[in-house]
Amino acid sequence: MSRIAILGYHKIGAPAPGGWETWFYVPEEVFAEQLAALAEGGWQPVDCATFLRSLTEPELLPERAALVTFDDGYRSVLEVALPVLERSGHPAVLFMPTDFVGRTNVFDAESEPEEPLCDWDDLRELVRRGVAVQSHGASHRAFSELAPADRALELESSKALLESQLGQAVEVFAYPYGDDAGTKPEAFVQAGYRAAFGYGGGPVSTPAADPYRLERLAIGPDTDLEAALDS
Repeated sequence: MSRIAILGYHKIGAPAPGGWETWFYVPEEVFAEQLAALAEGGWQPVDCATFLRSLTEPELLPERAALVTFDDGYRSVLEVALPVLERSGHPAVLFMPTDFVGRTNVFDAESEPEEPLCDWDDLRELVRRGVAVQSHGASHRAFSELAPADRALELESSKALLESQLGQAVEVFAYPYGDDAGTKPEAFVQAGYRAAFGYGGGPVSTPAADPYRLERLAIGPDTDLEAALDS
C-alpha cells in the first residue's frame, strides 16, 4: 500500500511592502528546506495527472509519494516558489478562486495583509512550467455558508472558466478554508471532478476511501515536517 503526503501551502516568501508576517507566509529558504526534507525521507514527487490516475490505479504511486499544492493563487507562487520547485524537480498544483484572478486576497482582508494574486497570463505560465491550475471555487466563500445549489454553481462555473482560459482539464477541487460542509460526492461527480482536498490529518493511504475528502498537511514556517509525515 502506498501513502501520499499532500502538502498545502499559501504564500512563499516575504510579505509585500506594508504587510506583516503571518503563519501563512513560508520563507523561501524554509520552503526549499522542506522540499529537501521530503527527498531525504524518501517521499517522491508526483504531478497532478499521476495523482489522478492513482485514484483508480494506486500501483502507479511509489511507496511514499508527495504532492505539493498551493491555495488562493498568490503571485508569490510564480515569482518565488516556482524556481525552487523547478530546482528540486517538484511539480505542483495551484488552486485558484476564479472571481479573484488578477486581483488581491480581499476575501482574507480581516486577517491577512493584501497580496496580489495571479492573473491569467501568470496562470498560463505556471501551467506551461509544470503547475496544474485547479479549482478553489469562484467566490472563495466557505461551503458551510452556501446552499447546495450555490455550491454546485461554484463547482461548475469555476471549472468551466479555468478550462476555457487555460486549455487544460480541471478535475480537482480544494475547499475554501478547508470547509467541506458535508457536500455530497454526487455534486462533484456531476460537475466533473475526480477529487477534492480539505485539511487535517497526515499522509493518505491509497486507494483513498473517499476521494472527495482527502486530507492535506497545512504547512507553515514552523511545521515539523518529519513529525507530520510520520502521523
